[in-house]
Amino acid sequence: MGVLLLGPPGAGKSDLLLRLLDREGWKLVADDQVLLRHHDGALLAQAPPALKGMLEVRGLGVLEGFETLDQVTVALAVACVPRPRVPRLPLPQLWRPAGPSAAAVPPGGAVPLVALHPFDASAPRKVELGLLAARGLLSCHAGAFAPPPSPGAA
Repeated sequence: MGVLLLGPPGAGKSDLLLRLLDREGWKLVADDQVLLRHHDGALLAQAPPALKGMLEVRGLGVLEGFETLDQVTVALAVACVPRPRVPRLPLPQLWRPAGPSAAAVPPGGAVPLVALHPFDASAPRKVELGLLAARGLLSCHAGAFAPPPSPGAA
């Protein structure tokens, strides 16, 4: 299962990715450009062939030779935002690819979306916890992964 990091240039995507790659079990799929497609209700991600194994590291340049996965099922999208834009108790949100095919996103093709400040020391652990919650391996009583209220609940 994979995580899609979203944000404009300089938002901290690659910084957060570098810290995730230092943790056990994390591998690079793609940096800056990712090919997304839907298959059997899942959102799949892979690197464009010309960019596979490459990562732009600000201050060093474009580096090659990272251990990669060819393809991954995206289970969580993380918007890399400034700290003031990170809600304390977010409402559940879904992310789906934009563009002409967005209206044709099949059921299951949208993934949970959370907003995190990528430069926080705890950001890599928050991504791991978000991925566990998105996969149903952690329960959430309030916030981004909370179940919808029961009909008729006050």
